[in-house]
Amino acid sequence: MPLKDIIPGRIGYGAAPLGNMFRAVPDDQAQATLQAAWDQGIRYYDTAPFYGAGLSELRLGEFLADRPRDSYVLSTKVGRVILDETEEGARDLGEKGGVFENGLRNKMVHEWTAEATERSIEDSLKRLRTDRLDVVWVHDIAQDFHGDLWLQKFEEARTGAFRVLGRLRDEGVIKAWGLGVNKTEPIELTLALDEPRPDGFLLAGRYTLLDHEHALERVLPMAQEAGAGMVVGGPYSSGVLAGGKHFEYQPASKEILAKVDTLKALADKHGVSIKAAALQFSLAHPVTTAVVPGATKPSRIGEDLAALNETIPAAFWAELRASGLVSDKAPLPQSA
Repeated sequence: MPLKDIIPGRIGYGAAPLGNMFRAVPDDQAQATLQAAWDQGIRYYDTAPFYGAGLSELRLGEFLADRPRDSYVLSTKVGRVILDETEEGARDLGEKGGVFENGLRNKMVHEWTAEATERSIEDSLKRLRTDRLDVVWVHDIAQDFHGDLWLQKFEEARTGAFRVLGRLRDEGVIKAWGLGVNKTEPIELTLALDEPRPDGFLLAGRYTLLDHEHALERVLPMAQEAGAGMVVGGPYSSGVLAGGKHFEYQPASKEILAKVDTLKALADKHGVSIKAAALQFSLAHPVTTAVVPGATKPSRIGEDLAALNETIPAAFWAELRASGLVSDKAPLPQSA
């Protein structure tokens, strides 16, 4: 089923921060943020076992437990099985080391086999306190976690998770499946397969106002031709486009901060909020189904919705294009 027929609205809630990403978030603050999202009409929620070693799913499950199941759409991911045993010390998370150091200390097994996929789904259903998932993403089979071994992990997923999820979709157990990654190459490989065919993908950080040229070269044309939809994760580029200091889940470099300053200066010139420019840019591509920014403060939800609905003058997009800050291949919200 096309993602556009599953996901309600153009904006969802990305629950990675509920796993204590970058910092510890009090439980009451996490629940208040989810309440703000619900009260303001957000009905799509995306999470993963990886986010805080199950913490994000537990918090989201607690919130959604009393809501009618047909009133919201839920996606989570496979690729990590969370064990009851705990571990201390730094985890080996490739380029994402330290991101969830404030999460739960449960040991995680990184595995994309058929057996692990089925167990991951069963465990997620328990943590989320629900009887079904709408969309399941195959998580992080890419270079940023596995370096030169990523193709080996991809093959494990192709013969394991892909087949399980394709079967569950065909049986009507889930509505759709795809990849949830921070790199474009795994999606390109998947779209080139004869079978199984994904319904779409969640691409984090690769189609943003700050970083989009690589995605426009191959993966987005391939997805458009295949009829696969895209959910844009990390539309604020790990927060640096929204006043934060992280890019690619790490402290932003001086070069990135300088580019952000240039973007903000142009936005200020036209009376545009940088958050509005970021969200509306990511949504302008015809492959994009929705954006899923994360938040840990109730006030951020209102800011995101205001940004989504802000009127941005065509002159801003025109100058953005003329300045070379966006690719000539990128569709813009208004004709430049």
